[in-house]
Formats: sequence, structure tokens, C-alpha cells
Amino acid sequence: MVSESSSAPEGDNTALALKILVAGGFGAGKTTLVGAVSEIRPLRTEELLSQAGTGVDDTGGVDQKSTTTVAMDFGRITIRSGLSLYLFGTPGQDRFWFLWDELSQGALGAVVLADTRRLGDCFPAVDYFEHRRIPFVVAVNCFAGARTYGAHEVSCALDLERGTPVVLCDARDRDSGKEVLVRLVEYAGRMHTARLLDSVG
Repeated sequence: MVSESSSAPEGDNTALALKILVAGGFGAGKTTLVGAVSEIRPLRTEELLSQAGTGVDDTGGVDQKSTTTVAMDFGRITIRSGLSLYLFGTPGQDRFWFLWDELSQGALGAVVLADTRRLGDCFPAVDYFEHRRIPFVVAVNCFAGARTYGAHEVSCALDLERGTPVVLCDARDRDSGKEVLVRLVEYAGRMHTARLLDSVG
């Protein structure tokens, strides 16, 4: 969490920039979400899938995917006057998970993007954030042609802790992505407040 005064609107000296992670399995739509909502040209570290990755990258269910993130995606969105979110998209494959600890430093919370065609790919991200007590929401990216599941079904399938929000979204749509981020900020705010009260209670 970073306080910024230089970019604050006139008369507002308390502009806030919050760090948000966007995680999930390979091909779930992380790069797409960051690109859709970012008000600046997003930074991407995508590389073409190569023959060397055959047998390493599981493309089952996402056969049309031709690129992969090898470091991170970065974007920024202003939620309201005085509040901006810095978005860091994490790489999906397990061989890049060593980057997650660095990226998660100082994060307010995270979005875990879920693809119902490969729902099991979410488990590593869910486990990571639960064990580190980083608030997160699960955003189910509704791909065309994929079977539709309700939020409760997804929550049960992922064995989420009670109260963890599950929202349906379209990662390509700016308004849909923004709604996911607003839900995360609200949820993370409640979680951090509750923990603060517990610590002084």
C-alpha cells in the first residue's frame, strides 16, 4: 500500500495507491483482465509458447492459447477520486511461482481468476493466499461454450473458507473487471479492519 500526494486531485492530499495481485491458472485470463481494466498501456511479459514447453505447459482446454506470461503483467486503474489500484498479474505455471513471494509483498489483496474448464488450476493460488492470510476473491471467467456454474457451486468445489466472495465475470469487459476489483477492495477492507480490531481487543 503506497500513499501518493503528488498525483492527488486539487484539494485532496490523501490519494492512495493499493497493490492488487491477479492470479490463477494457466490461460484463465489474467493478462486479459489487466489489459481490459488498465487506464494506462499495460506492461506485459508474454512470450510465445514453444516446442520446448510441450509436456511442461498443460494446454488442455485452452488449446488456442499461443502465449504465456513469464514474469508479470502490470496495469493501473482509478476506482474513484483519490483511490487507484496497481495491478500485478502473476504467471500461471508452477515453474514461475518463485516470483509470487516478491509480487505479493505489500499487496492489499488478490483476485483469483477461475476457468471452470480447468477449475483445479485454482487450488495453488487459493492455498497460497489462504496460508498467507491475504484477502482474495475468486472471479469465475465465463468463457464462451464452457459449462456455467453458480458461485455457490464454485465455492464448494474449491473448498473456500466461509465468506470468501465468488463472482462471475467476463475478463474482456472493463466494467465487469472493475466490479470484481471493487468487490475485492470492499472485502479486503472488511478483513483488514476485523483483524485490526482483533489485535487491539
